[in-house]
Amino acid sequence: MSEAPDLSESEALAAEHALGVLDARERAEAETRMATDPAFAADVEAWRHRLAPMLDSIAAVPAPQGTWARIERRLPANDDRAGAANDNVQLLNRVRFWRNSAMGGFSAAAAALVAALVVGAQPATIVTKEVPVSPQGQLLSASVVSQDSRVQPLFVAAYDPDRKSLIVTSLLPEGSERDKVHELWLIAGQDKPKSLGLVESGKAKVIALPTELLAKMADGAALAVSLEPPGGSKSPDGPSGPVIGVGKLSKL
Repeated sequence: MSEAPDLSESEALAAEHALGVLDARERAEAETRMATDPAFAADVEAWRHRLAPMLDSIAAVPAPQGTWARIERRLPANDDRAGAANDNVQLLNRVRFWRNSAMGGFSAAAAALVAALVVGAQPATIVTKEVPVSPQGQLLSASVVSQDSRVQPLFVAAYDPDRKSLIVTSLLPEGSERDKVHELWLIAGQDKPKSLGLVESGKAKVIALPTELLAKMADGAALAVSLEPPGGSKSPDGPSGPVIGVGKLSKL
């Protein structure tokens, strides 16, 4: 099995931030970096622009009745309410964490502005940076669904031809594979399945595709996931374990 090379650490971070799969600490660090690194901020916005069409395929889910009233009761403005339950206090602490994280990003931006003002007292040096042109290639997506009677989505994937990369997000609980691993395959035409590498449960992965596979990433090609022993398939011709999900690539 040969695994496709990953994108650079910076490019992968930008994609993961756009997908919304970072944890709280990583998200705060990414947003702080966006405030001080125009190139990184442009990468994040480019990924957001490319992935936005995927939202159209997600059905809206109405919030349960009374949700807004419960949110209002837990806002910081109600901190002094007598007899607040302990779970409310914990939730408020989380709200403050997010507020402070946002302020951390704002503070970084403010610090950058102050630095710019100080430098402004010196002879001006104008630095220009071109914003990347919006990609023009056709974005493809696939929902890899289970092959049993439940027919539930297991993974979602988006292929960006301009960046020559595939973003795969697992919808399974983290660690659900136990002593097995999930291997992703591309099935195009009459060719034998081609491994795209291993994908972990509960995580997202950005895969930079080898040149020889780019032409095969087309409308109608399929992605499949097999359950394999540690290290991946033991067969040179395709999956050695059961295929648990399949989905066709289609245009957005």
